[in-house]
Amino acid sequence: MVGKSDVLGEQRRCEKDRGFALASPATLNRLELGAQFTDRYRKITPREGKDELIVLDFDATDDPLHGRQEGRFFHGYYAQYCYLPLYCFCGEVCLWAQLRTSDRDASEGTREALEVIVAAIRRRLPQATIVVRGDSAFAREELMAWCEAQRDIYYVVGLARNSRLEALLEPALMAARQKHCLIGGAASRVFKELLYQTRSTWSRARRVIAKAEVTAQGDNPRFIVTNIPEQGILKAEGLLLLEGRAETLYEDFYCARGNAENQIKQMTLDLKAGRSSTHWMASNQMRLWFSAFAYMLLERLRAWGLRGTVLARANLGTLRLRLLKVAASVTVSVRRIHVRLASAFPLKEVFLACQRTLACRVESS
Repeated sequence: MVGKSDVLGEQRRCEKDRGFALASPATLNRLELGAQFTDRYRKITPREGKDELIVLDFDATDDPLHGRQEGRFFHGYYAQYCYLPLYCFCGEVCLWAQLRTSDRDASEGTREALEVIVAAIRRRLPQATIVVRGDSAFAREELMAWCEAQRDIYYVVGLARNSRLEALLEPALMAARQKHCLIGGAASRVFKELLYQTRSTWSRARRVIAKAEVTAQGDNPRFIVTNIPEQGILKAEGLLLLEGRAETLYEDFYCARGNAENQIKQMTLDLKAGRSSTHWMASNQMRLWFSAFAYMLLERLRAWGLRGTVLARANLGTLRLRLLKVAASVTVSVRRIHVRLASAFPLKEVFLACQRTLACRVESS
């Protein structure tokens, strides 16, 4: 009736929407009245392709050394001699893998990396809104001031606790303790917004979101600093790209940065990103890049070729073991090399579907 051939929604652009039919009258009504709602359960806002929201997750980790290598330093936090590589991920895509010595601040070099990454994004998506996310190691004046000076670049980074912050949060912590007692000892949270400036290192006061949490183990105060306003990130015609309310920004957005740590684990454990055992840093950097390239190949294989299969959300180690390690018989003759894959391979249909999908993608490009 409306000229739509895919009435069941199997070919929808967003993966989370696939399999859902046309919108019901109630859904359309919520869209019409969306401006009247403030809670995320009833509010529906349109999304346009030109209004992209890109989240860049920065993180640093330890890369243990194997002897007296170039750039050898002892790191007190990790309690070992190590390198301190810097990573940046956009979702599950690795954008940056830089090997560094560990005698530095974990955020060092992040601004320079951002300049390169943002320039590349702007060439493809000039109207994109970019949000930088990281833990408390990245709450540095240089990085935050650079983001504030750019167009459509925001940050949400952790902030290490100190006595001044804890004193400002004390009333909220008291309320959380009372709530903790009233609900029978379950974890309780109270969120509070602060306008905070360090005594010497920050050039201005900034918006700090504090979480006053009390668990069975005791008080657990946490802080993040951001330049996202309370009304959120708004684009043309009032389109809401990202919620700015304290609780939503902390629990739904900031806490999701932990996914970048999962990507680093896959690179380190499954693709040998920690195999920096040569003497020279330059060759170890090359090994780190090789692991990053291998990660990208497998990540695109998973995103493009395995969509909708049982391996669509498998980690990269599982892909290597279950999809790529296939028993085969190889016969070499004068004219050709014959590779015969095992017909009893349990994931034969997944393998063939992936091959066909990737072949079609190559032909179309």
